[in-house]
Amino acid sequence: MVKLNSLLQYFSLGQSSFQSTMSVSNLTAVAIAAHTLPVLPYSYSSLEPYISSQIMELHHSKHHQTYVDNLNAALSSYLTALLNYDIPAQIRLQSIIRFNGGGHINHSLFWRNLAPSETPEADPVASAPQLVNEIERTWGGLDEFKKAFAQTALGVQGSGWCWLVGKHDGRGGLQLAIVTTKDQDPLVEDGVRPLLGVDMWEHAYYLQYLNGKAKYLDNIWNVINWKTAEERFLGTSREAF
Repeated sequence: MVKLNSLLQYFSLGQSSFQSTMSVSNLTAVAIAAHTLPVLPYSYSSLEPYISSQIMELHHSKHHQTYVDNLNAALSSYLTALLNYDIPAQIRLQSIIRFNGGGHINHSLFWRNLAPSETPEADPVASAPQLVNEIERTWGGLDEFKKAFAQTALGVQGSGWCWLVGKHDGRGGLQLAIVTTKDQDPLVEDGVRPLLGVDMWEHAYYLQYLNGKAKYLDNIWNVINWKTAEERFLGTSREAF
């Protein structure tokens, strides 16, 4: 079955490029396979005091669920438009699918790169030795990386995300970089692998931190799942959308 991120990549590249590699039957498979809200591997209160249970419950069960519901509805409408050769409707729906599909992908990645602070997964040295080594080689140290990440994240205007990504260097390795994406734009470009992301939308922090985005960024490192980041860095993570 075609992955959701392939469909979103199609919207980025343009319909003509996509149609040469995808069939209507594949699009049908994307549309009829309803996406669901992922089950969290921890409770809503497990990330306290760094992320409150109130924020986690609203963020996961309300915000993310809305992206999933809107995505499924838009994919169903897109299938109808496709089968009816309704090109104007297809064009109108692309931005809706990209926004809500991106929201689904981004949040699914986000939940998995969080972990309770007292767990081994939250220890970068123990759980992500190879990634930390590359971070130290790139930025000079873990603290320097966090400062660079915060500076980039605080530069997000309006709503968006900040990511640590690995970019394929053409020699079989990954070059680390810090990037931002606007709104719910997903990282679906070829050769770019998201390793960990931080949600910079207000709904991710405002009820607890108000306008204190810098404090939110300081605290979130206490609940980062470095084991997941390491698996993504090594290419052993099995995430599909």
